[in-house]
Amino acid sequence: MATIVLIHGGWHGGWCWKRVLPYLRAAGHEVYAPTLTGMGERRHLLDREVNLATHIEDVLALLDYEDLTDVVLLGHSYGGMVISGVADRVPQRLKRLVFLDAFAPQNGDSVAGSVPPEQGAAMRKAIDTEGEGWLSPVPPLAVWGVVAPEDLAWMNPRVGPQPAKTLTDPLPLSNDARLAISKTYISCVSQQRAAFVAISARIRAEGGWDYRELDAPHDAMVTAPRALADMLVDVAT
Repeated sequence: MATIVLIHGGWHGGWCWKRVLPYLRAAGHEVYAPTLTGMGERRHLLDREVNLATHIEDVLALLDYEDLTDVVLLGHSYGGMVISGVADRVPQRLKRLVFLDAFAPQNGDSVAGSVPPEQGAAMRKAIDTEGEGWLSPVPPLAVWGVVAPEDLAWMNPRVGPQPAKTLTDPLPLSNDARLAISKTYISCVSQQRAAFVAISARIRAEGGWDYRELDAPHDAMVTAPRALADMLVDVAT
């Protein structure tokens, strides 16, 4: 069985995997779902200095302290930036990278620079006007395909603002050993967003990826946990 580490996307926390974890563990996998600094139950650590490098260090520390190897490392959305940075640092610990409707950066990319220009401009404006210049406010949950009242009731108290530097920092990638890691991209196709449509198109054109599609919106771990878990079990094994 596999060792799976699930990295949440922006504005979320490790809590977002709650509906997926039982299925993966029932299949016999060892699963970790850490929360990145300043998010979720770690929001008391939120400050102006939290950046993309901080979140990469969070995951590196988990791998180190839990002595994890042969890891299937999954990043959802923004989490794709984090797992790419981890792969650049410790490729020897990783068996497979899984990008779940995620950013799949190349050297020097940032989240803000990887979305359509009008979306990037709106993001920066919200940071300046609503986030005091250092926080990115939570988008409407419908943007992620979350509309059911019970899902909104669960998520609304738990999502929180994202440290702006995590979205604007460029990600340096220089270790070519990361390129040898097997890679899966899962595109959530029932409610496609422009940034991820472009990324999935690039990945299919590149070749060398295990490309899959899931009939679910962006926050599949909330809206389609069983379908997502079944796909992850297949990918991991």
